[in-house]
Amino acid sequence: MTAHSKEQNVLLKELQVSTQSGLTTEQVESRLAQYGENKLREKKKKSNFKRFFDQFKDVMILILIAAAAISFGVACVEGNPGEFFEPVLILMIVVLNAVMGVMQESKAEKALDELKSLSAPLARVLRDGVETVIEASELVPGDIIRLEAGDFIPADARLLRSVSLKSEESALTGESVPSEKDASAVIAQNVPLGDRDNMVFSGCSISYGTATAVVTGTGMNTEMGKIANLLEGEQETQTPLQKKLAQLGKYLGILALAACAVIFVVGITNGIPVMEIFMTAVSLAVSAIPEGLPAIVTIVLSIGVQRMVKKNAIIRRLPAVETLGSASVICSDKTGTLTQNRMTLVRVYLDGFATTEDITTENSESVRHLLCFGTLCCDGSVVFHGTEEQHIGDPTETAIVLAAHLNGMPKEELNRIYPRLAELPFDSDRKLMTTVNHIDGKNVVIVKGAYDMMASRCVTGDMDTARQRNDEMSAAALRVLAIGYKVIEAVPENPTSEELENGLTFMGLVGMIDPPRPEAKEAVSVCRSAGIRPVMITGDHVVTASAIAKELGILQPGDKAITGAELDAMDDTQLEHEVESISVYARVSPENKIRIVKAWQRKEQVVSMTGDGVNDAPALKAADIGCAMGITGTDVAKGAADMTLTDDNFATIVDAVREGRGIYANIRKVVGFLLGTNIGEVIAVFAAMLLWHKTPLLSMQLLWINLVTDSLPAIALGMEPVEADIMKWNPKPKNEGIFAHGLGLRVVLQGFMFAILTLIGFRLGETSTGVLAGGQTMAFMVLALSQVIQAFNMRSEHSLFKIGVFTNHKLNWACLASLLLVALVLFTPLRIAFGLVALSWQNYIAAVGLALIPVILMEISKAFGLIRHQN
Repeated sequence: MTAHSKEQNVLLKELQVSTQSGLTTEQVESRLAQYGENKLREKKKKSNFKRFFDQFKDVMILILIAAAAISFGVACVEGNPGEFFEPVLILMIVVLNAVMGVMQESKAEKALDELKSLSAPLARVLRDGVETVIEASELVPGDIIRLEAGDFIPADARLLRSVSLKSEESALTGESVPSEKDASAVIAQNVPLGDRDNMVFSGCSISYGTATAVVTGTGMNTEMGKIANLLEGEQETQTPLQKKLAQLGKYLGILALAACAVIFVVGITNGIPVMEIFMTAVSLAVSAIPEGLPAIVTIVLSIGVQRMVKKNAIIRRLPAVETLGSASVICSDKTGTLTQNRMTLVRVYLDGFATTEDITTENSESVRHLLCFGTLCCDGSVVFHGTEEQHIGDPTETAIVLAAHLNGMPKEELNRIYPRLAELPFDSDRKLMTTVNHIDGKNVVIVKGAYDMMASRCVTGDMDTARQRNDEMSAAALRVLAIGYKVIEAVPENPTSEELENGLTFMGLVGMIDPPRPEAKEAVSVCRSAGIRPVMITGDHVVTASAIAKELGILQPGDKAITGAELDAMDDTQLEHEVESISVYARVSPENKIRIVKAWQRKEQVVSMTGDGVNDAPALKAADIGCAMGITGTDVAKGAADMTLTDDNFATIVDAVREGRGIYANIRKVVGFLLGTNIGEVIAVFAAMLLWHKTPLLSMQLLWINLVTDSLPAIALGMEPVEADIMKWNPKPKNEGIFAHGLGLRVVLQGFMFAILTLIGFRLGETSTGVLAGGQTMAFMVLALSQVIQAFNMRSEHSLFKIGVFTNHKLNWACLASLLLVALVLFTPLRIAFGLVALSWQNYIAAVGLALIPVILMEISKAFGLIRHQN
């Protein structure tokens, strides 16, 4: 369809749609069935079959399989049925490990897919005569859509009406400068994509202006869909922590292989059968290298992210979870984030009057006249569903619209009587919005915006008194907008700010209240106890911002509150010197936000920055953690951010930091647990070979322990609830390693502890039974049980009995499953296949006693402060 070259009325007729009412529900259902969902074809997902075989790409696993195959061949040659047990059993354990790997990968992918669906883009559409917000995937050709600055364009569409419209199309055309658009442009059929000025395209964004358009192409039928194959290859990226752990795995692999080589040489020189010692050495290497550690970290991160979704924070990028734990400065917008974003117009000042007037449902004619003009200069609207109100658009605008409605002046009726002829959309640089309306036969320019910006543009009115009233209302924490007007002879074809927004008659001020969120004060207090500095950044008046900041505890005695103009007067060196003493920035521009972020970052701080507008995107990208507003935020801001707050709430940022710290702490626990137990296995086998020239554990025993301890308990440990005192810790320094605060030393010491207990068990078992298998059985039981019990020890740096031994229910079930797997090979005929023997009840009790020693040692260490969080 060459929609760009057709007349609007011809195109609308072809699409069978009215610009007044949009498509009907029946039309939408029919077209959805015909064209499908408005989605690009997704990259083909890896099948479980491929995932399964990918588990066998690891070199150590391949060597183990090869060893099992050789062992199988030897058994065939010798013709002894008993020799088949070991290779078959090893292959079964390897396959079981692979199955668990597939399950873990699938779980992580499912969690991330759910996240993707939560951050799906939305579209404003006209259907059945009612404007509503739907998921962009539900759009069909013929839908009438509304677009404004900051929106992602949800589908290819032909413009029907546009005002100062510019579209960022670099993703499609490569053009770095936004393209100017014009709904009335006449375009030839063969014009290149970048010159189709009456079209907007899916995947691009609106950088300026407003528009109404009709959808002409969806899904794979869009221009972006035509090149979708080029865009499919979104690579899965690892987080910095995963990369470090993968590197650590390689180093451990080299050490393990070196130890295995020594074990192999010692075993051969002491007459241990070549196949047995080879299998033991390879199995030890497989057990010692935490191949699954990066995968388990992914699962822990994904589960943590899912937990954050329930607390209204959607994480777009996994590395942001790690960074959240380090956040030391939170720069937050005021309106809607620290306050309730429930703007209500409460007071009005009229030029020429001495006092202000409160808003009611029966205001004076003069106030009604001001509200009428204010409403005509608003894009926001209020839709009523029975007794419920739905506010669509900017809350300051919907407050004016609602006040007018309550005074008997619905916006739809005002727009019909006094139609809009032209407009200059609001932008954060001018801080003004202007419309031209046809009122009583005259062309009336209506301008609304910040008083500071309006005062110099008004030539009529008592501006001195107005300034006093503005300051009084701002001091009372009201947000104040000024409204002015002028009459012009003719409407300019291409209106500019210079033409329309000067020589105005001042009408009055409207003041609205947005009270602080009740939970914000507590969140600010939590921030301070967590070593995090809260900073308020707002476009509001400095007096209003300071009043709210004091009430919330952000502006403390000795702190400064400055304006954007004062910030502009500072050079970077001066700002860097002053930044730690400034708690409130008022009347700031998006460019100011970037300077604030950079100044804090030069102080080695990790900065979280909130934003909602198109121009906030650079600041969100510059910040260590960009937080976009889910309700008031533009699509562009959400796209640039690391995290979206679905409730636009400051307390949610603090909760997200808490969860981020908890997730990072849990990853440290998992790493400590897996490495400590794996190092213990290496040391035990290595020491036994050097001391007694005997292997304390057979290859299949090692692999079974590896299966039992490295999967279920580790994942369950990663789901440990966030510790109660975690927000009393100082933020983690940006470059702090995962083994900081003595974790590395503890891992090594715990490895030695497991090794010593295993060797004691081995000697006790061998001495009491008189056979090597007896010692290996006891070593197997001690090592397996002690590692399962260690999962409980790793839950917290506080005493296990203080936090409650069995309060992590997932860990309880995981450890119970692990214990049943251990019991399965100890107390059933399966023990014969594993080379285990029955022991006396005294030996079983001794093994359990040895396995419980880590609890005693860890509790003593915690009691004496050897294991504690160091701020």
